Amino acid sequence: MLCIVSQRDERGGGNASIPAEHHRRNSPAMEACHRRRIPLHPPSPVASPVLRRPSSAQASDALPLPIRLTNHVFVVLFLASLVFLMRRWRSKILSGSPLHVVDLLELAAIISFVSSLTYLLNFFGIPFVQPFLSPSPDDDVSVSSAQKIQPCSSPDETPAKKIPSFCAKIDSLCLESDEEIIQSVVSGATPSYILESKFGDCRRAAGVRREALKRITGRSVEGLPIDGFDYESILGQCCEMPIGFVTLPVGIAGPLLLDGMKYYVPMATTEGCLVASTNRGCKAIGESGGAASVVLKDGMTRAPVVRFASATRAAELKFFLEAPENFETLSLVFNSSSRFARLRGIHCSLAGRNLYMRFSCSTGDAMGMNMVSKGVQNVLDYLQSDFPDMDIISISGNFCSDKKPAAVNWIEGRGKSVVCEAIIKEEIVHKVLKTTVSDLVQLNIIKNLAGSAVAGALGGFNAHASNIVSAIFIATGQDPAQNVESSHCITMMEAVNDGKDLHISVTMPSIEVGTIGGGTQLASQSACLDLLGVKGANMESPGANARLLATIIAGAVLAGELSLMSALAAGQLVKSHMKYNRAQKGDANKASPLM
Repeated sequence: MLCIVSQRDERGGGNASIPAEHHRRNSPAMEACHRRRIPLHPPSPVASPVLRRPSSAQASDALPLPIRLTNHVFVVLFLASLVFLMRRWRSKILSGSPLHVVDLLELAAIISFVSSLTYLLNFFGIPFVQPFLSPSPDDDVSVSSAQKIQPCSSPDETPAKKIPSFCAKIDSLCLESDEEIIQSVVSGATPSYILESKFGDCRRAAGVRREALKRITGRSVEGLPIDGFDYESILGQCCEMPIGFVTLPVGIAGPLLLDGMKYYVPMATTEGCLVASTNRGCKAIGESGGAASVVLKDGMTRAPVVRFASATRAAELKFFLEAPENFETLSLVFNSSSRFARLRGIHCSLAGRNLYMRFSCSTGDAMGMNMVSKGVQNVLDYLQSDFPDMDIISISGNFCSDKKPAAVNWIEGRGKSVVCEAIIKEEIVHKVLKTTVSDLVQLNIIKNLAGSAVAGALGGFNAHASNIVSAIFIATGQDPAQNVESSHCITMMEAVNDGKDLHISVTMPSIEVGTIGGGTQLASQSACLDLLGVKGANMESPGANARLLATIIAGAVLAGELSLMSALAAGQLVKSHMKYNRAQKGDANKASPLM
């Protein structure tokens, strides 16, 4: 009895148990497997040639030590060099010494670290990578020239024991059909969240997940589009387990004349009259000479909470963090987490034996939540050595405060704090806004100030700032949930120039925006940022694009506040909404009183 003896299969990592005649390129059996995705040769009880790994020299034989001992040496070398370097760098950070200056011992440790890491990655990393590197149907899978015929060592080694399915070894030739995977997802055998990694095709994964959902729920999602979207762009970044995408109309308000520049503001919304009303406010501002804005503060916050055995001990850490002489050291530790993160301040608050530490830092053109969180983690690790009894409860203790209305954001600010103002001429108030200066001033006091106070509003001393903020956030790829604090706004109106003209301003202490990261990288949102001239990072002045976006949002809110308040003063609000929120197709060309 003869057997074909083969070297180890380079692709699948196992013994390639396939007779040589089935490895020829373009054989009929191979083409059928490609088309039908079925195994070429299922196991058979009938005796047939099998493949066996020969006893040949191994690459590891060239090593001076046995492979197991070699692995142990490199693991110890890796850990020792890593611990040594971390301790040296920590000492340099504390002493203020430059990290790039190294002595011979540190240089040796760096070389040992790199060499051991390279060895370990090559030795242990390849088995994890190989399963994802499946060959294409056109790859040559011919038998190696190293195969040779030898007698079988035992007649008991039958094909049923030795021959696995051909498709079990070469995944690309045996991918299950979509229908089989849909049934597997419906039954619960295959988790929906692994489809992207299983297929390597995000669009196909979305389609399979969508069909499985339809069968599980018994409800159709035909109105939800699936084609025409780059699902690769959101993988691991923006959205998990997608089944399609939602289309939203984007309108343009403007030009908004702000700080001497004109901007056309994109607004994604389904609320009728919103874009038209904001556009009218932009017109009134532009014809009055434009608006001016100032960024008062720029700092994203994160507030971890820690606990001690006593309130006295918690107070000791509070005093330590707020002491001016310690700020430089804490800044070095915090800033080492990023090229752009720069610690601006630490504000602590005590509740019993719990200490809340609100870190504020600039984050360049990113919104910065991840950036500030990494810096905070660095500081907590540093403090742990001096305060070993500190129990870290959470990296976020809600004193930040993120995505919740909070007085600390209203008073201290979060993100970009912006004020924007304009003087609207009397004739523009009459001609464009169809009202009077005195009516607007009186309405603002009674509605936005007194009315909001009666309601117990927190940061809501405005007419509808969140309308404009939400629309621009969605259009430009910001986090819509941060509309909560980003819409904190107080609108002020006063008669100036002997009561003839109107001075209007909006003060917004916590606009949380970025021009890189998150949803800003998606094609549609990136295009809207590009329209405003703030796409991506500003290489000359990091953070300038994000600050400009914040001022544009404040300017658009100013326009929206001006127009809506005028509509309320003139009694046009209900008329406009009844006409345009319920407009028939034949009414589409009629002009809005808000335009």
